[in-house]
Amino acid sequence: MNYKFYLFGFGGLVAISGCASNGLPDEKPNIVLILADDMGYGDIGFLNPESKIRTPNIDRIAQSGVVFTDAHSSSAVSTPTRYGLLTGRYSWRSELKKGVLNGYSEAIIPSDRKTLPQMLREQGYHTSCIGKWHLGWKWKNIEKGNDSIDYSQPISDGPTERGFDYFLGFNGSLDMPPYVYVENNMPTSPPDRITTGNNIPAGNPGYDGSFWREGPTGSDFFHEECTPEFFRKACNYIEEKAVQDKPYFLYLALPSPHTPILPGDEFKGKSGINPYADFVMMIDSEIGKLLDVIEKTGEGENTIVIFASDNGCAPWADTRTLESRGHRPSYIYRGYKADLYEGGHRVPLIIRWTAAVKKPHVVNQTVCLNDLMATFASITGYRLAENEAEDSYDLLPAILKPGYRRTIREATVHQSVNGNLAIRKGEWKLLMTPGSGGWSSPRPGKEEKGLPSVQLFNMKQDPSETTNLQAEYPDIVKELTELLKKYIEEGRSTLGKPQKNEGEFPDNLKFW
Repeated sequence: MNYKFYLFGFGGLVAISGCASNGLPDEKPNIVLILADDMGYGDIGFLNPESKIRTPNIDRIAQSGVVFTDAHSSSAVSTPTRYGLLTGRYSWRSELKKGVLNGYSEAIIPSDRKTLPQMLREQGYHTSCIGKWHLGWKWKNIEKGNDSIDYSQPISDGPTERGFDYFLGFNGSLDMPPYVYVENNMPTSPPDRITTGNNIPAGNPGYDGSFWREGPTGSDFFHEECTPEFFRKACNYIEEKAVQDKPYFLYLALPSPHTPILPGDEFKGKSGINPYADFVMMIDSEIGKLLDVIEKTGEGENTIVIFASDNGCAPWADTRTLESRGHRPSYIYRGYKADLYEGGHRVPLIIRWTAAVKKPHVVNQTVCLNDLMATFASITGYRLAENEAEDSYDLLPAILKPGYRRTIREATVHQSVNGNLAIRKGEWKLLMTPGSGGWSSPRPGKEEKGLPSVQLFNMKQDPSETTNLQAEYPDIVKELTELLKKYIEEGRSTLGKPQKNEGEFPDNLKFW
C-alpha cells in the first residue's frame, strides 16, 4: 500500500513518501495540497484563541499535526505566491515584478522551469490540479484580442504543460473574466452570457461581497457553485486514486474565501458576524467532508494533510465589521492582503502526517510556502538540480522532530502587491519602503513626508510592527540590506551555484 500525505491550505493537503533509512514509510505516499485564497492567519481557531469564527475541521488537522506559527506566503497576493509554491523560487525573480495576472494572461512559468508537479510525476506520482490556476495560459486566438478568443478550441501553455496530468479549473480569480471552466486543455462550455455582481464598497449598507467583474461566462459556470464543485471533484479524485497502486498529488487550489463572497444558503448568517465569516465556516465544513473521504479510503494514516493560504485576508472581507465584532483576521499582526506588514503574508501552514508524526507539535521558526518543493523532494528522494527550487528549504526535520532547533532558513524575503521587498532574519524584519507597499496606510506614493525610507521592526518584542527602529540599529539595517542584495544578485537564497533572474526591476523598486 502507498503511504500518502496531504497538504492543506488556502493552502492544502500534501502527500509525502520516504524510506525506512530516514524513519519514513517504505512506500511513497499520496499528496493533497489545499490552498485557500485570501484566508487570514487569525481566521483559524487553533492559531487565534480570540477568533470569533468556528473552524473545527481545520483545527482538527492542527490538533493531530504540525503547526507552523511563523509561516509566510512568498508574496502578499495570489499569482506570485502560486508561482513560488509550484517552483520553489521567489516570484520576483520572474518577469512579474509586481501585481498579479488576470484571466486573459499568458503563462508566467517558463516551459523549461521544473515545477513541483513535474518533480513528483518523475517520482511516480499521478498529478492533479483542481481549482484556481492564476498563473496564465494561452487562449486560442488571444493574440487578436480578448473578444476574438475561440472557446471551442483547446488552450495551450496551461497546467497540463506544467506538470499536471489532470486539470479542472479557471485561469484567474473568481472575480476575473472570462468565467469559463477548462478541463485538461479544453474549455468545457463556451460563454453564453455576460454576468456581473454588485459593486457596493465593503463596509457600506447592502455589502455582501458578491462582487465580480463583468465578463463572458460559460453556460455551465455559476460562481456560487465553484467552491463546492471543486471539493466534490477533489473527493471523487481521492476515492478514484486510492484504489490504485500509483501515488498521487492533488493540488486543490480553492477560489475562496476571495471575492465573490458566496456562502451557501445553509451558512448564510451562521457566523453571526458577516458573509465572509459565513463563507469561512462553509469552507471549513467542506474540508471536514474531504477529511472524512480520506479516512474512509483507509489511508488516513498514510496521508499528509497540509492546510495553507495564499496570503492574508483582504479588505474586501469587510474587515471593519469583522473587527468591530471582535474578530481580527490578521490576529495581532498589522495589515492585510497586499501589504509588507505581517497581515499581508503570514499565513496558516498546518501539516498532518500521522504515519510519521506521532506527537503533534508547534514549530515557531520562520518558514515559507516555497519550502514545500524542497520538502517533497526530501521525502520522495528527488535530488534538486542547481537551477531548481532556488528559494526552497527542507522542512522535513522540523516536521518529524518536535523541538527541532537548527535554523531552517537563513532569511526570508517578503513581497507586496506593489513589488516592494522586505527581508526577515531571526527577530529582525527590514522593509525597503516607508509604508505598507500595499493597500493599508501608509500606501505607496501617499506616505507622509519625512518618513524614513526603510522600516526595521523587532518581531520578537514588537510583533505588531508599531515602532520603527531603523535609526537605532543602523548596523542591522546595513546587514539585512546587504543580504537582500546578495539574494537578488545571486539568483538564489539557498546554497548553490548562482542563477539568473528574468526581467529588470523597475527603478521605483530598486533600493541599491
